[in-house]
Amino acid sequence: MAKLFEPITIGNLTLANRIVIAPMCQYSAEDGRMTDWHAMHLGNLAQSGAGILTIEATAVAPEGRISYADVGLWDDETETAMGKVLESVRRWSDMPIAIQLGHAGRKASTAKPWDGGGQIAPDAENGWQTVSASDLPFLAHENAPEALDKAGLDRIRDAFADAARRAARLGIDAVQIHGAHGYLLHQFLSPLSNRREDEYGGSLENRMRFPLEVYDAVRAAFPADKPVTMRVSGTDWVEGGWDIEQTVAFAKALEARGCAAYHVSSGGLDAGQKIPVGPNYQVPLARKVREAVSMPVIAVGLITEPEQAEAIVATGEADMIGLARTVLYDPRWPWHAAAALGATVKAAPQFLRCQPRVYKDLFVQA
Repeated sequence: MAKLFEPITIGNLTLANRIVIAPMCQYSAEDGRMTDWHAMHLGNLAQSGAGILTIEATAVAPEGRISYADVGLWDDETETAMGKVLESVRRWSDMPIAIQLGHAGRKASTAKPWDGGGQIAPDAENGWQTVSASDLPFLAHENAPEALDKAGLDRIRDAFADAARRAARLGIDAVQIHGAHGYLLHQFLSPLSNRREDEYGGSLENRMRFPLEVYDAVRAAFPADKPVTMRVSGTDWVEGGWDIEQTVAFAKALEARGCAAYHVSSGGLDAGQKIPVGPNYQVPLARKVREAVSMPVIAVGLITEPEQAEAIVATGEADMIGLARTVLYDPRWPWHAAAALGATVKAAPQFLRCQPRVYKDLFVQA
């Protein structure tokens, strides 16, 4: 069997294969509440045959949204809306569902990408005051964030825990904490954005402190038999910033706390980043982490071909691969990968008739 289609266990959760549908913001929520777009979008991906589906970056507080149209999980209304979507998706799919919980920090209060994606000023419609580790804006011309005091840190940490409890009530199978792409936890990790002089800034140990406190709070709030994982940027791609050595140290600290998996992406923190984008460009970062820890490591970034994905997991560069834009473009990518690699995937009975004769053993009925 192709390694990509072998089962894998994360914590106590066993996945049918090594394909992870990564979280992808849809900018289609109303006051944090999921809409029928999410039922259509997630329902489609839940029929893909992947091992697990991750709900997009979900804000733990209103001011933690990337844009005013982002999904949230901070009150009964947002929980109810998400519950309705999940009920619809689960009616037709038993694919495990994870959720990515996050806070955008200084990269919050933006327009939708198709409206330019720029920051919206606090006094403008759909805008608000952002917060961060320090009062440094992402771009020089943007409104500066407020540096969080201890009360603010406690409030956000507790919001992560509350969102995790809501996720548990919704029956979500796993939580991923968003520590990547220049959002709040990454802002604490990187010395480029964290210039604090208290116990949350300066040394690597201090810069990791708040993200680890958030992990501990989420882990305590989410059922012990369900996995909590972390997504991290392996490097800022900027000299003097967060790098792979610090990423490995963070991974070791998380693993010691029981982290179930580590999803390695990169960049997003500094506008001066110079990213060598190309197929597999982030895989070496995942490999470095995998050499240092025993928890499963997920690689992501321009993984588009079945043979490419198989090579990543078969050679031990990572334990799983994440798909984002690739699976938006081709929501049946796992089907096509299984056909190319001689494996099988689960499919709903409504789809069985599309199985080509040459791939007559492709589908296992859901």
